[in-house]
Parts: sequence; C-alpha cells; structure tokens
Amino acid sequence: MKKYLIIVVLLIVSQRNTLLAQTLFSGPDTVCVNQPLTLTSNILNAQSYYWGFCSASLNEIPTWVPPVGTNLGDNFGFHIPTNIDIVEDSGMYYGFATNSRTNEFIRLNYGNSLNNTPTVTNFGNLTNGLPLDPTSLYILKDTFSKNWFIFVSGGFTRATSQLARIDFGHHLNNPAPNIANFGNYGNLLNGPKGIFIAQDGNHNWYGYIVNHNTNELIHLDFSFNVSNTPLLTNYGSGYNLQFPTDLAAIRDQGNWYLFVTNEGNNTITRLDLGTGFDTASTDIKGYTITDGLGTPSSATFNFRINAPSAISINRDCGNLFAYVTDSTTSQLIGIQMSIHPYDGFTTGNYTAVDYNNVGGMNYPSGISTIIREGDDLYGFICNPGDSSLTKIVFRQCTNASIPSYSEVNPPAYYYNAPGVYNVYYVIDQGLPTMQVECKTITVVPIPPIYSNNDTSICQGDTIKLHVVSNQADSIKWTSSYAIDTTYLYRDSVKVYPDYSSLYHVTLYYPFGCVVDTNIRVNVISVVADAGPDRYIGDGGSTIIGGPNTTLGQYLYHWTPYQYLSDTLLPNPVANPSYDYTYYLTVATLSGEFQCTARDTMVVHVNCGDIVLPNAFAPNSGNPATAKFGLLNKEISKLNYFRIFDRWGVEVFETTDPSQGWDGTYNNKPATAGVYVWEADAFCVSGKEIKKKGNVTLLR
Repeated sequence: MKKYLIIVVLLIVSQRNTLLAQTLFSGPDTVCVNQPLTLTSNILNAQSYYWGFCSASLNEIPTWVPPVGTNLGDNFGFHIPTNIDIVEDSGMYYGFATNSRTNEFIRLNYGNSLNNTPTVTNFGNLTNGLPLDPTSLYILKDTFSKNWFIFVSGGFTRATSQLARIDFGHHLNNPAPNIANFGNYGNLLNGPKGIFIAQDGNHNWYGYIVNHNTNELIHLDFSFNVSNTPLLTNYGSGYNLQFPTDLAAIRDQGNWYLFVTNEGNNTITRLDLGTGFDTASTDIKGYTITDGLGTPSSATFNFRINAPSAISINRDCGNLFAYVTDSTTSQLIGIQMSIHPYDGFTTGNYTAVDYNNVGGMNYPSGISTIIREGDDLYGFICNPGDSSLTKIVFRQCTNASIPSYSEVNPPAYYYNAPGVYNVYYVIDQGLPTMQVECKTITVVPIPPIYSNNDTSICQGDTIKLHVVSNQADSIKWTSSYAIDTTYLYRDSVKVYPDYSSLYHVTLYYPFGCVVDTNIRVNVISVVADAGPDRYIGDGGSTIIGGPNTTLGQYLYHWTPYQYLSDTLLPNPVANPSYDYTYYLTVATLSGEFQCTARDTMVVHVNCGDIVLPNAFAPNSGNPATAKFGLLNKEISKLNYFRIFDRWGVEVFETTDPSQGWDGTYNNKPATAGVYVWEADAFCVSGKEIKKKGNVTLLR
C-alpha cells in the first residue's frame, strides 16, 4: 500500500516549485549524438553536489519501458502479506510489511542500499496490539519531535476493524517499538483500507481511511499532536467509491488529492480535498479518472485494471506517476498524470500502460513508494499468492560518457545514442537545505552531413574544403591558420597550410543540435636540395646534392645525365669537363597524386693546374690506371708532356693531351720506380700552365 511521509511530501512540493522555476542549473534541451554538452550550476555555495547524467526516470513515455522485476523469493517471513512500504532513515533503508494469516508485523533492514538482500525482524503481533487481519500501513516522521510512527489498520468486518499506532522513537532500527491500539473508535471502521496522515499549515494532523465494506470515507483528526488518539468522523459514501482497496495522496499546487483503487468496478477515484485536510465532507469532490489513451470502452481503465489491490503515487522529476497492482491478473499498471500548470488535476490527463507481470508477481496485495537511491529507483511488491517479495528497479542508463559527478560544475560529456535522458541534480544531500532538480535532454541522431574526407595536398598548394548539411541553420569555420577568412560562415572554404593541420567546423541546427566536426589536411612536404654550387679543378670530381633533400621512399632524378656517376641517387659524383648546370627532382613514390620539388646547382671547372695521378699500374687490367696521362679536360694546346727516369733519360713525350704513357720504353716494360714528368700547356681560356712532378710506376 502506498504511504506518503509528510517530510517527503513537503520536500517534494519544494522540488516541484524548483522544477517549475528551473533555478538549480542550466543546460541544453536538445543535442546530437556524441555532441559535447556542458551543464552549469546556478548554486555555487552548496555543501555538496551530485549530478547523475543518465539517471533513471519514471517518465518513460512514449516508450514506457517497464521496470526490471526480480522475485526475491519467500525467505522474508511473509505469510499472506497484505501491504508493504519502504523508507530511508539516516542513510539506511527499511521496509515494513504485515502478515494477514499470522497477524505479524515485519521489518526489512536493507542497510545502506535497496539493492541489498534485507535482514528480517519479526515483531509478531506486538503483545496483541496489532489489529487482527492487518490490511494497511502508513509510515510518517514528525519533523518537530523527530519521532517515527507507523499506523496500521485491519479487520475484515466492523467487529474486528481496528486502528493502531507503532512508535519507533527517533530511529526505525528500534528493536522494541511501542504500540497503541485505538480499537474501532465510534464503531466507524468497517474493513478499513489505505491510510494517509499529514500535517496542515496550522501544524494540525489529519488523515483519511476508506472503508472497503461500506464505500465510506473516514476522516481522522489528531489535533496538534500525531501521538494523540484520533477523532474519527464518517464522511459517508457518495464519492464514486466501489469496494475500495487502497488510497494514496499527493499535494500539487497547493491542493491535496486522494487516489483510491476500487475493486468493485475496476476504477480509480480521485478525491479533491482542496487546500487543507480538515475539509468538510460536502466540499470533497469525487471523480473517476479516465485513461487518456483508451477508447470509450476503456475510458475508466477497464481492460487494463481488473480488481486493483494497491496504488503508489510518486513524483519524479516534476511529473506524477501512479503504479497499480492487479490482484487477479498479477499485473502492474503504470499511469502518468499530466497536470495543468494552473488548474492542477481539474483538467489533468492520465495515460496508462499495462506492464503485465513484472518480477514474478503472484496475486499482489501491496506496492511501496518508489524511492530514488542515487541514479536508480526502487520499489517493492508483496505477493500473497506465494508469500514472496518482488523488487522492481528503474536502472540508470549507460549511454553517458560520464555517469555522474560530485563537484559544482561538471566537465563536458556526451550521449552515445539517440533517446531522452534524465539529468538528476541534488545539492545539500541529506540536509534541511536539500534541493533536487531534474532535466530531460533529448538526444537526436546526427543529421546527414556531406563533407571532404581527410585529405592530402602538396606543400604550397591550395584546396577547397566543404561541409554541407541541408538541415543546418548556420555553419562556422573556427580555424584561423592558412584559411580564406572571407568564407568562414559558408559551407566551403579555401585553405593553404604549409604543414598538416586540422580544420574545425561547427554546424548549428534549429532544434538545438550542434555538431562539431573536423577535416584534417595532411601536407606532404618534399624538399629538393641540389646543394651549393661547386668549384673543382680541371679533371677533378665532386659529390653534389645538399643536406636538406627529403630522404626515404622517394624518387630522385638528376638531369642532364652527362658526367654523373648515377642520376637516381640523391648524392651522385659529378666530374664535368667544363662548367655544368645540374637539376635535381624529388617526387613521392605513390598516392592519389604526386608531389614534386626541384632545385639546381652549377659545377664550376677551374683550369688553373695540371691534374695528374701520382701513381699508375700498367698491368692492373683497369683502363683508368693502366696509363699515366693528363686528367684535364680544358687543355686547348699541349706544347709538351715529357717523362724521365731517375737518370734523366726521356722515356715518353707527347703533344696530344689525350695521350698517356703505357709504362714501356723502347717497346719494353719500364722498370718499376719513381719517374719525373714535366708539362707545358694552354687552357681554353688562354692561360699557360707549366708544371713538374713525380709519378710512381707500379708492377
């Protein structure tokens, strides 16, 4: 059976006002999948903060995802249990239930989490103080005295009907609570079902009970102290009640409402109490609420509800939800209550869904309050069919990149799938200043976007990038390097980077979606360094190519090919006969396009000396060393080139610069050793060169 703590009611009313004002934090309403979003707290001086980014929510419309149900078995001392409720006290969770068959009062201790398996305390009938055949219970805490009370009603007939109060003192873990049985005051109770008690604005305590057997509404008056024996008043029937089985209450926009389940005609009745609890019986209006999604034949929840046994009214994230158990079909029905912002329930709508059997329900008789623990929501159902306990859980989702955060302003996060997600924000958890705010964020698929893939260009080139989405309101390129700023707010832009760069673009959509994307431009840098100009002597050689040439898997090519040792190496040897200009081309090996670079250098040949080797070997078999002659290429005239042995005998003479000594004298091999040479020649420039030297003949 659903019971509402007065402390919870007052807190939730505060939450309702907070929700309407949206004062605790701000953030977007709609984003795209994977879009980073930032939430900002408007409260900066709280004692504690908690953000749940993928928090469970009762608001599952339009998908109406059912809770996850688990039957925990029959190991909790249940014997035809009739009702159950749960509550939090000082960070610990407790459940309370009553057994009809054995007339027992049960406490379930869940410890610090409702996900735990509870330990059981069976208080029995509390020294015969518990009403016979207990049917309903209600838990409340007096915020003034800070004492906990549990009211229990019972009895199937007028003769056995009773009302009792169990006093736990300051904590619900009290091992020996006291009980006061009020009996059947004025003989007004007749099969009492459902209890609700709360304090009004004048600090007086009032309550209501419904009589199953007579369809009557009973008013309770405790005056200024809930520990007083209540004064009962029969408000009579005539409120559209038909064998009521349970009631639950809620306050909304200053008015109080009771919701009563009727097994006589399978309906739910709403009783409008007005602004206070001490409402005259003639001022209470009764309405049969209807299913806004149903056809006329099911307008009163027919074919969804068949003999309802219990009801739980819960406020979650600004909306009201009812959960109803069906005692004959063992089904759970969810109802969302849409409340008019000014008229409240007067013009409200109700949308119901049948969850079928959840968690092995077996002729259920009671359903607890739905309690939020962090980002999960828990409820419990007792089953007389097999004396078992069913746990229902609305689990938090796993689609947020960060599940939760506990500082004032959380970092940016994102959702990885489309859907409607609940952000749950709490400040000053557990303190009198505690405030709660929820916000739903709709995550939509990323609209179609057509753009360049990451691309490559050669260094020094320009490329046009484009990002096009027909649904976008506007577009903005936010990169600042090597970009044509004339087109920053258009769907295409020219860029010309000298090094690999990431170009960032943001697309803004009318429904709040913002998409950030990037295009990477990979710049291929190819450097050709032919090196500085070289100066060599006539007949000499030099290695060409500079140190800055890009090395690796590239193509190298020197032109022209004359006087080079290899045209395909980055550093060949050059020995031109005269001044010569060389060109180096470096290119990428493969790809969708080829990047190239070119450079040039000059080899200058200086004819200012006679160039000769200092040794030769006629019998080496190598044509380059088999003869001894001038290496110069810039000789225009050779007056003489003479070679003498160590005794001054001339062994060779020529005036042809291309001729060389083969190491013979008078057609015979000359003796190995050192010989003296002298030359007299003119360069093509007209410069005369005379020189003497030694050469070694090797055998």
